[in-house]
Amino acid sequence: MSFLSNVISGISLGSIYAIIALGYTMVYGIAKMLNFAHGDVIMVGAYVCFFAVSAYNLPPVIGVLLAVALCTALGMLIERMAYKPLRQAPSLAVLITAIGVSYFLQNAALLWWGSDPKKFPAFIVVGEQNGVSLFGGQLRITYVAIVTVVACVAIMAGLIAFTGKTKMGKAMRACSEDKGAAQLMGINVNATISMTFAIGSALAAIAGVLMCSAYDTLLPTTGSMPGIKAFTAAVFGGIGSIPGAFLGGLLLGVIQIFTQAYLSQELADAIVFAVLIVVLLVKPTGLLGKQIQEKV
Repeated sequence: MSFLSNVISGISLGSIYAIIALGYTMVYGIAKMLNFAHGDVIMVGAYVCFFAVSAYNLPPVIGVLLAVALCTALGMLIERMAYKPLRQAPSLAVLITAIGVSYFLQNAALLWWGSDPKKFPAFIVVGEQNGVSLFGGQLRITYVAIVTVVACVAIMAGLIAFTGKTKMGKAMRACSEDKGAAQLMGINVNATISMTFAIGSALAAIAGVLMCSAYDTLLPTTGSMPGIKAFTAAVFGGIGSIPGAFLGGLLLGVIQIFTQAYLSQELADAIVFAVLIVVLLVKPTGLLGKQIQEKV
């Protein structure tokens, strides 16, 4: 049963990575920007939900909605203030700016909320047993894991439907192909990119709540490593691809849990990144990424 337990834990962790990676892949796919501050938006969302529930005794659902709303606004503000002036700038300038925004959010959280670890309330759980027991109690699936996996699948399906069926989704795909041509066709490129950042930041808030419900310690640096791993997952699956981000997140979570269980707790992160290197050597575009031919 330990094998099945590790599979479930890996899928649950991978689902968190996948939700974060979906935000990364949306922003990169449409705006062609690597938003390395995305991980810190996760932290902000978790803090907002934590104080809404713990300090102000708001219902958990209200806490989650408040975190989503504030992170959505934060994502749009970051895009407007930090990234919009750099649309035509070299990629290195955008990357340095993203790192700067990341450190700004971390230090602002440190000053605002302090450095003491916060015990995040596992308010998603239901019942005294905190999960579903199978095989006579030999295998237990927590409610947090169930909610995380269901949320991840629902979000991926919703994003695929949104980008494929709605007017805004089609505008995002057009901007992804050619911003100049999209603008000539009457698409508001600025509004489309802002909406992309809003969606990505909303997903970051949801991921932050789910992650801190499963791993209940909250710090100003909580989002740093998950953000990096989620970016790794997006590259692993093929950055710019929604199914690729989903698949990459799940595989990354399973690899990490199995490495910790059967090889080494200390080497888990190194092995995860080593697997990414091997995959990119074999398939540089990622598992589901497509090679783009540029005409000159």
